Amino acid sequence: MSDCLLSFKNVSKSYDGNYVLKNINLDIQAGEIHALIGENGAGKSTLMNILFGMSVIHNTGGFEGQVEMNGKPMNVKSPHEAIDYGIGMVHQEFMLIPGFTITENIKLNREITRNNFISAVLGERLKSLDYKLMNMDARKALDVLGMDIEEYTMVAGLPVGHMQFVEIAREIDKTGIKLLVFDEPTAVLAESEAANLLQAVRNLAASGIAIIFISHRLDEITSLADRVTILRDGELIVTKNVKDTNIVEIAELMVGRNVNITRDDAAQRTYSEEIVLDVKGLRVGMPGEWVKGVDFSVKKGEILGIGGLAGHGKLGIANGVLGIYPASGEIQFQGRPLPLNNTKQVLASGIAYLSEDRKGVGLWLDESIELNIAFTAMQIHGEFLSPLGLQDSKKIHENALKMIADLDIRCTSSLQTAGALSGGNQQKVCVGRALTQKPQLLFISEPTRGIDIGAKKLILDLLRQLSEEEGMTIVMTSSELAELRSICDKIIIVCEGQVAGILQPDAPDAEFGLMMSGANRKLEGGLAV
Repeated sequence: MSDCLLSFKNVSKSYDGNYVLKNINLDIQAGEIHALIGENGAGKSTLMNILFGMSVIHNTGGFEGQVEMNGKPMNVKSPHEAIDYGIGMVHQEFMLIPGFTITENIKLNREITRNNFISAVLGERLKSLDYKLMNMDARKALDVLGMDIEEYTMVAGLPVGHMQFVEIAREIDKTGIKLLVFDEPTAVLAESEAANLLQAVRNLAASGIAIIFISHRLDEITSLADRVTILRDGELIVTKNVKDTNIVEIAELMVGRNVNITRDDAAQRTYSEEIVLDVKGLRVGMPGEWVKGVDFSVKKGEILGIGGLAGHGKLGIANGVLGIYPASGEIQFQGRPLPLNNTKQVLASGIAYLSEDRKGVGLWLDESIELNIAFTAMQIHGEFLSPLGLQDSKKIHENALKMIADLDIRCTSSLQTAGALSGGNQQKVCVGRALTQKPQLLFISEPTRGIDIGAKKLILDLLRQLSEEEGMTIVMTSSELAELRSICDKIIIVCEGQVAGILQPDAPDAEFGLMMSGANRKLEGGLAV
């Protein structure tokens, strides 16, 4: 094609004789939004690693086939060389420096400098940073994304949704960009934020920049992309015009089976009337997710959902109860006061927590899968220890094998390091760690972030099973309203740090939208008609 920007031609990659990519032929056109989807382990990351010249490719024998840009072969040996070709990437896992401001992260390695009296004498290396111009550039990139936050704010302590926007703003700010890869850019964003982001992606494509959009949110793909390519088990299954397909067909092609994550209205869930958790006046000092006094209760065996826009406090609730961030208020768990700001005591009381930040809080990346799964139960409850207090390697290994099978963790063995897994499989390890604690109450935030639709259904079905068959009480926070509505018994909507209301999962979409935006308060107060 005359407007073909990037081509993969017969690209294959093997590790120790095991092919993870098999003869991939794919072209990306200038100004096109091309969706790339597949289950975890389908080969998406490996293909992008080849495109960006990552060391994991070149240190393991390179790859077969050829990658071309504008009809000419590329020989990219490092991400820096990829940038020289005009290729940028917004990573699913953040590449930000916490101790820097938003501006400093956006302009990193592309700083704007100005002369001073010292540099005039001693040379350009002693020039001063021109923060005024850099802040102006950062502000422009943030405005494209509709991000209403000061550019001089420190990245440390920002909620994950805000950090995702900063990642994207950094790529938007670069000059000479011809192709941008978005890896699950909306995974931590609520619907309204995701809508702003998707519009920004459309604007970038309209300017002539090609977009490779990796996402597990199939509704985004059908509303955004021009074409979609589906990978499965390292093979390219099909490339189709989005207008010629639909969500159901894409899901079936991706996983090779019918997948349904809608609520089963025929299943009548029952649970106890006993209040297992009672929260009153909870206030949490989580930067970007402040909680300003919330009241709610959870019944034994109930699945309670917590939804709302990013930055309005929904993530702060679990982090406050668990003592990750400073909190005040009163909490009763199983009829007894629950200590605040003491994570170890909270975990010891029979509560488990899966954080939305799997790398910052959830995992030891350099340790084995089996130790990651067992560690909290071992530390808090004394599980997997011998009478002498030593690790019981056999029990740790057996428990890991069970979790690997139950959660379909794709790995080479239980001794593989957590850092070597794909993002989706890392999330499953976090779920396994929480379940190993055998909690009476499970707080779980963004449980399916970055996970493909097949794995998402597995985890949601597992949560429903734990509630129905074992009586486990679950409080689930999610940016995806559809997933909350699929399994929750009721859903709390948080707006501006407070509970805006409680809705049944089958409530009309308009009620959720009004409550999440705070518009329902204006209607009730007579300020709008």
